[in-house]
Parts: sequence; structure tokens; C-alpha cells
Amino acid sequence: MRVGVPKEIKNHEYRVGLTPDSVHEMVAHGHEVMVETNAGAGIGASDADYEVAGAKILSTAREVFDACDMIVKVKEPQAVERAMLRPDHILFTYLHLAPDAEQTADLVKSGATCIAYETVTDARGGLPLLVPMSQVAGRLSVIAGAKALEKASGGCGTLVGGVPGVEPAKVVVIGGGVVGSHAITMALGVGADVTVLDRSTSVLAGLSQTFGPALKTVYSTRAALEKHVLEADMVVGAVLVAGASAPKLVSRDLVSRMKPGSVLVDVAIDQGGCFETSRATTHSDPTYIVDGVVHYCVANMPGAVPKTSTYALNNATLPFALALADKGAKQALLEDPCFLPGLNVIGGQVTCEAVAEALGYAYVSPVDALAGQTSASVAA
Repeated sequence: MRVGVPKEIKNHEYRVGLTPDSVHEMVAHGHEVMVETNAGAGIGASDADYEVAGAKILSTAREVFDACDMIVKVKEPQAVERAMLRPDHILFTYLHLAPDAEQTADLVKSGATCIAYETVTDARGGLPLLVPMSQVAGRLSVIAGAKALEKASGGCGTLVGGVPGVEPAKVVVIGGGVVGSHAITMALGVGADVTVLDRSTSVLAGLSQTFGPALKTVYSTRAALEKHVLEADMVVGAVLVAGASAPKLVSRDLVSRMKPGSVLVDVAIDQGGCFETSRATTHSDPTYIVDGVVHYCVANMPGAVPKTSTYALNNATLPFALALADKGAKQALLEDPCFLPGLNVIGGQVTCEAVAEALGYAYVSPVDALAGQTSASVAA
């Protein structure tokens, strides 16, 4: 198969779909890999590094899309990229379609086979291709929140960890999953006063066992959420409903009653955000203020640390990318019941139930959609 890696073009996005090591694996499996020039610059990988690994360097994204059967990216395709998709393309990347009607419409129109990292599952129901970026984003959330708490950033001027004789910041983490647990790790590590809210007693028990009495664990009810958000200096939104829009857990009214100069960090922003006042921001303009509360809602947080993020992501995605290239999309997806949920759009049909429900499309099961495709149409 001809596998293409275009340079990411989202604002301050420095990650890349395949590292040189991953390219070497692809080539060893007998595939051709074509990489847009400077695609790996953000992780310190030169065109020469890719050529040594066996890739061919092309000058433009258009050349990559035109020449290749499968496109491997990191972030969702931007409008100019979506316009280059063909019905015989396989697109393998993060998509986050539920809150993005425009992207979904373009992917449906393209006819391409679009597989989302974030809805691939594992045998335990986890999301293995989301985990590495959730780990990065969870840790970054506290670093970003600490910067936003500085007075020059509009915050209240509290040092997250405090100093001897002065209380630390109160950090509230909503959601005790992968993002939440890594945010807790960072916040406790710098000495913050940390509380986590979750609606799973088993999750809370696991966090309590992991972190001990330094972490306060609270079952999340409306009353508990309001109490702790109003007391917080920093709130990290770390909730996720796989493939669906994030629930709005903190209302505009509640934001208006928070402490002046407090900070909201919305790690769920890729799925629409879990605060009613959230809107996606960029690394070049990461924060804004509503009712005196600083909001950090960067939609590609791990892009700030591309070297760590790209290698962590490739560790998880490479086996699936190889399966697609070795077997074609139809066989690779149908043979692996954990890979199959990754299929979000194919041949103009929406095959992720949460996306279909959120955006008003007819839902077609992945198995039925694949059954209606010829081998050639999914690059077998």
C-alpha cells in the first residue's frame, strides 16, 4: 500500500503521523511511504531521517494525497485537506466528529474510509489510541492551569504548590479517568490541595488506593460539584464519553459565581468541552476570561510537546496502521472487533452511533457499511 504522511497544519501543531522508526516498520512490511517535506521538523526528524528510513519526500500535501492510498495524520483534517480526500482513501487520525458538523459533512461527502483513533477500543472497553494523548494532556493541564493562575495571565496570583506558611491552590479534577489521574499526579506532585470528583465508586476507590490520603475523593453529585467548583482555584475538566459530545457539567451560572481569578482547564474541548462557557482556543491565543474566570481551552494540548506526544502516539497507533496497510481496511476492521469501532465514516455513511445521534445522520453499523463496500473501495 502507498501510505502518506502530510505535514500537520492546525495552529501550532508540531506532531506528525508517523515517526522515522514507524516508517521503517512500514517499509519493512513492503509498503511505500511518502512524507511531505518538513513534516517531522517539529519532533526533530529531518527529511533525511525519513529518507534513511525508506520514505520518499514529496513537496506538497497535494502530492501526498494524490499519490497515496492511506493518509496517516494526528489531528482532524482541516478544510483544505478534506477537499483532497477521495472515495478510495483511508484516513487514519483523530477526528472528534460529534461536535464538528462541518468536518463530518465534508468526510461524508468525500466518500473516504475515515477511522478515528479516539473510538478504537480494547478488550476491556478502554480507548488505547486516546490513552497516550490523554496522559500528556492530563499532565499539561496542571502546567497550563498554573500559568493561567498567574496575575499577568488574568489569574488570582496563587502559586499552585504554595510555599511554607502559605496555603497551596485548591485544584478540583472532574473525572478520574486517564486525563484525571495524570492531572492528579502533577497537581499532587507540586503540592496542590487536590480533590477529584467522579460518578464511579470503583474509580474513586482505585484513585484513593493509588494516591493515598493526599487526594480527596468525592462522589460527583450536582451539589458536590457546585460546592467544590466554587471553592476551587483551578478546575480541570477531564470527562469523556467515547465518540460523543462531552456533557456540560459546569453551567454559565456556576462559572459566574466562581472565585475571581480562578481557572478552568477544559481538556474535553476536543469533544465540545465540559464547561458551558468553553470555546476552543489555540496555542497562540490559549486563554480568555468570562465573568472573571480564566478559561484555557486549547484543542490540541499535546501539540505543545510534539516530541513526547508523537512517539507516545506512534507506540499505540503503529500496529493498527500496519494492519490497515497489510490487510486493507475491510479485512483489518472486520477481523478485529476492537478496531471496528474506530470506523466513523465510510462511503458517505456515518458508522459511529454517537456521531450520528449528535449530528442527525442515519446510523449504519460498521459491519453493514463494510459489507456494502467492494474490496477496491476500501484499499484492500
